[in-house]
Amino acid sequence: AQTSLIARADEPPRAHVKFTYARSVENENKIPFEERIVFQDEHILVADKPHFLPVVPSGAYVNETLLARLKKRTGIATLSPAHRIDRETAGLVLFTVKPDSRGAYHALFRDRNVEKIYEAVAPYREDLKLPMTYRSRLERGEHFMQAREVAGAPNSETHIELIERDGEFAKYQLKPTTGARHQLRAQLAALGISIVNDAIYPLLKPVAREDFSSPLQLLAKSLSFIDPLIQAERRFESAFDLRFEKRN
Repeated sequence: AQTSLIARADEPPRAHVKFTYARSVENENKIPFEERIVFQDEHILVADKPHFLPVVPSGAYVNETLLARLKKRTGIATLSPAHRIDRETAGLVLFTVKPDSRGAYHALFRDRNVEKIYEAVAPYREDLKLPMTYRSRLERGEHFMQAREVAGAPNSETHIELIERDGEFAKYQLKPTTGARHQLRAQLAALGISIVNDAIYPLLKPVAREDFSSPLQLLAKSLSFIDPLIQAERRFESAFDLRFEKRN
């Protein structure tokens, strides 16, 4: 049996002991939105992440992350995300439960064998011929938080469809076939339809404090794949929805 101990700075080194370092943050902001568990079995857990909640610890967030919350809620210390979405984005995230089956699920995402469908609210462009498959080359921008389109062979591809229109704005369905950083946000900005409440694209906007009233209108709506362990189709859908009323 394993025993959890807290190591003290004055203790001598011990052999064959695994240490876990937990970083602390003073005055960590509370994220006032709750995650949901969509599905859980002995191998995977699928969670529905709210806007603003990071997937894993980073920056000013350690306990207020999806991973930390789920570990505390389920008691499963071996939970690990098989992929990630931006802190500003809401929607589905798949976690693995057991280390020995983790590689099989990571391979699904690495080999692009997961269909990921997103939804976004952005301005409506009558001259944009949809549906369309948009391809471009994305590289790191001048600011570390941004990506930018450059000339060259495309390395990013997204299928874009119109779901519905509401006046000057519309809801779009986005199916990325590649996984470049900020791909959807950067490509829609390049098309002149920046996602509502995006504080990074097309221009980086200073944020003096967290504004929970203006969530980025981007949602990881569904995940589907053939489960490598049971060879059966899995499909999960977020219960969150986007809204038209809050606009840039």
